[in-house]
Amino acid sequence: MPVPRARELASRTGAGLSRLVKRLGHVLARAGAAFVPWALSQLRRLRAWAQSPSVLSSRARRSVASAGFVAILGVAALGSCLSGTPKPDTNVSASAPPSSSASPSVSPSPSPSATTAPPRKVDESKPPKGSVMTRTGDASVALTFDDGPHPTWTPRVLDQLKAAGVKATFCLIGRQVKANAALVRRMVAEGHTLCNHSWSHDLRLGHRTDAQIKADVLRTDAAIHAVVPGVPIRYFRQPGGEWTAGEVKLLKQMGKVALGWAVDPWDWKNPGVSQIVSRVLGHTSRGAIVLMHDGGGDRSQTNAALRQILPALKAKFVLRALPAGTA
Repeated sequence: MPVPRARELASRTGAGLSRLVKRLGHVLARAGAAFVPWALSQLRRLRAWAQSPSVLSSRARRSVASAGFVAILGVAALGSCLSGTPKPDTNVSASAPPSSSASPSVSPSPSPSATTAPPRKVDESKPPKGSVMTRTGDASVALTFDDGPHPTWTPRVLDQLKAAGVKATFCLIGRQVKANAALVRRMVAEGHTLCNHSWSHDLRLGHRTDAQIKADVLRTDAAIHAVVPGVPIRYFRQPGGEWTAGEVKLLKQMGKVALGWAVDPWDWKNPGVSQIVSRVLGHTSRGAIVLMHDGGGDRSQTNAALRQILPALKAKFVLRALPAGTA
């Protein structure tokens, strides 16, 4: 075989090996460690070629095959090093817990659902006897008015109390305070005591969670204090008298007195002026707390009844507002 021809074949073989090495590099970049089986198959093919008949001498084939073996093994070693370097897992959520190989001194933060306790349900049983204030504690009688302030009826009640020289206690609905701020300021200026009567007259408030009850009471206090800053709000009256033991306990923790009543003429049902008068005068005794209304509906009957009730009660009892306490 002529020497030029042998040199041409050797050159082609070298170029083929170069392409083989380059291809191995591409496969490594695309598939990482998956190139190893392919590299082994190429080595087997190169070995078979080196042992087969060819225009090259057996010595030349062995030299070319040896160079190919070295090249493929070199790429394999390089691939092993590269594939051994771990890559960050960009698909793992940032909130995933640490692996078991993490330092034992580092513990994952507990899940919010594991630490947030469900809202505690209040004790819905009846409050203990004596835990709701129904009497003044002395010989005086206290008149209380619920569901105001009302722009029509509250001023008329205030006018009658002022004319009679009587101080009373007004149980206010929080959401009505801002629109009737002048009436609230008048109550305080004329010496009447203020009582929290919930934000929106929620009859079921005592059956709600501690957090809901507390938020309602504080919201109403805040509305009153926005109109008359610093005024004492010592008392809370549950709408409808629907007290629960849990509510009374919470109010005590908040520094509130649960205010009830001893006499209820049901004036809110408009039973007639004579009925309101007879019920109040017939059931009021020394130390009684009397419930009436200056809001929550048409209170014309209550206002008419007061014209008889005030002078009659004044003739028998000392009428006064409940002690306001301190702010």
